[in-house]
Amino acid sequence: MKAKTLNEAPERTIALIFDKDDDVVPLLQQFAKAQGLNASRFSAIGALSGAVLGYFDWERKDYLRIPVDEQVEVLSLNGDIALDGDEPKVHAHAVLGRRDGSTVGGHLLEATVRPTLEVLLVESPGYLRKTCDRETGLALIDIGA
Repeated sequence: MKAKTLNEAPERTIALIFDKDDDVVPLLQQFAKAQGLNASRFSAIGALSGAVLGYFDWERKDYLRIPVDEQVEVLSLNGDIALDGDEPKVHAHAVLGRRDGSTVGGHLLEATVRPTLEVLLVESPGYLRKTCDRETGLALIDIGA
């Protein structure tokens, strides 16, 4: 993955270009930690050799895994980075396009790039903090924190 800062003000904007075979979620998480990102949003397009999406099962309070074992286009990838305790946490959703034009979408759990993924990340001047929601067990943004 390569990164380039496009501008610093009023909000820092960074282009992240992922390479073939990059594992998106951990690389984005590592980048967020290294850069001290604590309140950011991002969007992306590109393609993947495969992915695992998730659907949050309310009764189980866990994600049902949706494997995508084929080459797909990233039609939409949107997310945020917020603090979960003292660590930045990536939260992303994706809509992936299949060869036949059908789509599959959900929470992005895993993704392997092929051939590229182009991400635009915008850092907000404030901060967002995630706190554990007792009902779901999920780390959710707490506007009042």
